[in-house]
Amino acid sequence: MKLRAAPFYSEIAYGPDSGAAHWIDATDGCQIRFGHWPLAEATGTVLIFPGRTEFIEKYGQVAQNFAARGFASAAIDWRGQGLADRLLENRLIGYVEQFSDYQKDVFAMVAAAQSLALPRPYFLLGHSMGGAIGLRALLNGIPVSAAAFSGPMWGIRIAPRLKPAAWILSRGMPRLGLGHHLPPGTKLDHHVLTDPFEGNLLTRDRRQFEIMGEQMRAYPDMALGGPSYVWLREALAETSALARRKSPDLPCITFLGSNERIVDIPPIQARMERWPGGTLEIVENGEHEVLMESSDVTEPLFDKMAEVFSKTASR
Repeated sequence: MKLRAAPFYSEIAYGPDSGAAHWIDATDGCQIRFGHWPLAEATGTVLIFPGRTEFIEKYGQVAQNFAARGFASAAIDWRGQGLADRLLENRLIGYVEQFSDYQKDVFAMVAAAQSLALPRPYFLLGHSMGGAIGLRALLNGIPVSAAAFSGPMWGIRIAPRLKPAAWILSRGMPRLGLGHHLPPGTKLDHHVLTDPFEGNLLTRDRRQFEIMGEQMRAYPDMALGGPSYVWLREALAETSALARRKSPDLPCITFLGSNERIVDIPPIQARMERWPGGTLEIVENGEHEVLMESSDVTEPLFDKMAEVFSKTASR
């Protein structure tokens, strides 16, 4: 695995001082960005799978929390977002040719972690879209000893009356050459840049909401807006396919805000009910970003993840 120095914006990451980033290439030549936070004498490394629209620096605070518990961390800019190769001329539109392409990024991420000799065992933390990518990676045999998820996108939250239209449009518009367009109700601007804190769907913590906006204002190239019809088509197909698969047989803990309004809740409940040794933790009054709340909310969550990871690391 060839690694090349890449930009890493430590001043907006609020993470450990050890943070660094590298350019790496997926097997199809797509350039993605890999970031890591080494830790001396770490008891393992958490591979962080961000959600749609996200980027490495957003997870600096998460890496800091893991470092405080003895774990190194690594994260990735998926193709089509962050500083990775964008796939459309309009870089603000979310797009992927097919959802399985993200697994090429996963493969490159693991190879980079191995090239850097990041300490084993590896663990997986998947948020939102990263939860769908992470579940597929587990089913494909990614070498991790345990997994954690927050607000995983194991289903797309669409009003029941609109689901038939979503399926029809996400398949029909690409056939008309309009697959790169935005579906109704979405926009080019990320909502943390345009919407007020009050009533937001991400966090109850005002400072965390402000940080999200500050990061994208400082480096506008990392911003991403709504998803394309093609992305929606691929995400609907992938979550439907994942729902038919058995849960992996490895330790897992999943966190879900009681006020979750972005991903579909029933598929998460159904998945965790049939996950051998899996635990579903409901975060009272939590929104979508339960790991980006005030410390009194997040500290117990990181403690629980560390407990799950440490048990498998000591085996």
